[in-house]
Amino acid sequence: MNTKLNFYTQYHQFYIAGGISPTELDDNGYEEQLGIYNNFLVVYTECYGPVKGEISILKGRNDSIDYRLYDHIVEGGLTVTNGKIQILDCPNDSIELEIPVKSSTYRVRIYSSNLSSVDGDEGEDFYKIEIWEDDNLERKVLKNYNSTLRN
Repeated sequence: MNTKLNFYTQYHQFYIAGGISPTELDDNGYEEQLGIYNNFLVVYTECYGPVKGEISILKGRNDSIDYRLYDHIVEGGLTVTNGKIQILDCPNDSIELEIPVKSSTYRVRIYSSNLSSVDGDEGEDFYKIEIWEDDNLERKVLKNYNSTLRN
């Protein structure tokens, strides 16, 4: 399954939720561009608002990564307790996409590209998200983009 993402968010972030969202967020994972909470992820974006990307649910980990295509790659774990993965905007928590899955633990990998195209609030930044069942909940940066653009 491969689904396009195109929605407006704010504050350089959007959420991937697998259950009830935390009531308070902190800067957990800001430098790595991925905040991890038990059943809630914060994806930090280069742009302030418009998010373009795609999301795929995989049967297993993708081991074929062409690192040259992406500026930043990070992955972390998500516990799904409600039988669905939701993409939510910030700060309204509006559901932009809902994908039914079984309640389990998942690995989420976010590939970020075209980050240097962002000028002001917008750009051609793009976020490819892959999700598969896995017990590893640890955050791991596979390729680091050190941006001075995000504030």
